[in-house]
Order: sequence, then structure tokens, then C-alpha cells
Amino acid sequence: MRLIRGRDPGPLAAPGALPLPGRPRRGRPFRVLVLGGARSGKSVTAERLLGNRDQVDYIACGPRADDGDPDWAERVRLHRERRPAHWTTLETLDLEAVLTGRDLSAARQRVPVLIDCLSTWLAGVMDESGLWAGVEGADKELSGRVDGLLDAWRSTTRLMVAVSNEVGLGVVPPTASGVRYRDELGRLNAQVAAECEQVWLCTAGIARRLR
Repeated sequence: MRLIRGRDPGPLAAPGALPLPGRPRRGRPFRVLVLGGARSGKSVTAERLLGNRDQVDYIACGPRADDGDPDWAERVRLHRERRPAHWTTLETLDLEAVLTGRDLSAARQRVPVLIDCLSTWLAGVMDESGLWAGVEGADKELSGRVDGLLDAWRSTTRLMVAVSNEVGLGVVPPTASGVRYRDELGRLNAQVAAECEQVWLCTAGIARRLR
């Protein structure tokens, strides 16, 4: 059997802005969660949802890139190069301040926000809580941080687009810490999704709206 092709495939066109269905209204929350596995296109989808906005606050929740982890540094570099130059980048785990607009002017509170991503936020908070070090009260500290995020997510009046990994479809993690992280992230995703106007799922670069 031969596959006969009339001509060689041309290059793919650069993706443009992805229309954001619905009508986000000033002063009212409009929250979007974009889920997907590794290399599923979730970050690109989230960026396209806000691609036609003049201003966007991009919240990077991962660790800072350094020479100690070249793979992570390369990921960060690619993300930076892909983002529009006029977006404002903030590296922080204090998502409560971002969601509430604390210490921001009224004009700045109207700027849309892209959080990338809740997965790295949770990993960082679990580490800061002392969970892996067995610090006394770590579970309570983690629970409080998650509750604080959820309360702020429910009460925000900003246009929010958050990215998160869907980790419940792969193999069972071989370590107890991996299972704990998977379970915590699954619960967080479900709780955030319940408070969203839209939820998207990305698979093999294809984005499908679930809600």
C-alpha cells in the first residue's frame, strides 16, 4: 500500500488569538481554567485566549530559571519568547494578592490575568509548608493556603485565565510523595473548575471547551 500525496504539506500558519466565548463584563468575575497534560498545548491555548488584549498580567508560579536545571531554564526561555513583549510578568506564589488586586490601582485591577500554572503553585506551596520535610503543622498550613486561594478565586472581579496540569490520567506515581501531589492537584483542579465560567481541556494540541 502506498500513500500518494499530491504535494508536500506547507508550513502551519502561526496561531492567532483564540476567541474567548462569553462576555466578560467590567466589575464582574470571568474565570477560565485550561487543563491538559505535558506538552498538550494548554499554555499556548491560555495565551491565545488573551492574545487580543492590550495588557495582561502574566503570573509565573514556577521556580526561577538557573544553570542548575538546564531543562527548566529552556522551558522558561521558550515561554518568555512566546509571550507578547507588552505583557507584564510577575513571579510569585502569592496568588491571593493577584486575585484580589490587593495593593493595585483601580485601573490595574481591570487588567486580565494569566496564571501559569496552578501545578507549579501547588508544588511550591507544598514545599514552603514543610510538607516534604515533615514539619509539624505542614498539613494545616497547606490546607490554609489552598483555602485562601479558593476564597480569593471565588471573590475575584478580574478576568482570570489559569493553567493547570491534568495528572490523573497517567501512570500511578511510584512514590508516596508523588501520589500525594497527584491527589492534592486533582482536588485543587476540581475545586477551581467548580468556580469557573469556562473550563477547557487540551489534548495533542487541540483545545476543547468542557464548560
